[in-house]
Amino acid sequence: MQMKGLIPIAKYSFFALISRMRNIARWSLMRNSARENVQEHSHMVAVIAHALAVIRRDIYGGSIDPGRTAAAALFHDASEIFTGDMPTPVKYFAPDIMAAYKKVEAVAAQKLLSSLPTEMRPAYDELFSGADAEMAALIKAADTIAAYLKCLEEMKAGNQEFRLAAEQTRRKLDSMKLPEADYFIEHFAPAFEMTLDELNIAFD
Repeated sequence: MQMKGLIPIAKYSFFALISRMRNIARWSLMRNSARENVQEHSHMVAVIAHALAVIRRDIYGGSIDPGRTAAAALFHDASEIFTGDMPTPVKYFAPDIMAAYKKVEAVAAQKLLSSLPTEMRPAYDELFSGADAEMAALIKAADTIAAYLKCLEEMKAGNQEFRLAAEQTRRKLDSMKLPEADYFIEHFAPAFEMTLDELNIAFD
């Protein structure tokens, strides 16, 4: 490792950049009872994407790899290290804004990949791209479910700022017509509206 005085000179910055996802706030236009950052959100999306893949494989007889799906989900918002989190009303305001943002995201992803050793880039490029349409669909559903659950938790805390977002996100989920997402919402979402004491009672 090269040194500049007492400070090491980094050859590759990929993981140092990834760690900065925790500095990017989500829901920036909303009043939050509990702030959420992109790193926290990405972990939850990976957990849910893994669950959706397990549901597809073990309940509906699919052949998707839950581990690979979870790994890809961890990086689904990695480009926001450079772009920041654009509020949904802005991102989807007009098709040309969305198209331009997608181009910026692609450039940001390539910038991130370039901060890895050449030999490691193909493995991460596959994760960044979502690998295939089936996996990408489950990750998109997991992303939407995570947003919906955030809305439920905010409303449980008495924050009605998230009421309309919850309704819109639920409609978006329903329009996906994914059995795995429907299964998750039916079996797991209600617990997010419970208090800790109620959750403990459920385990008795």
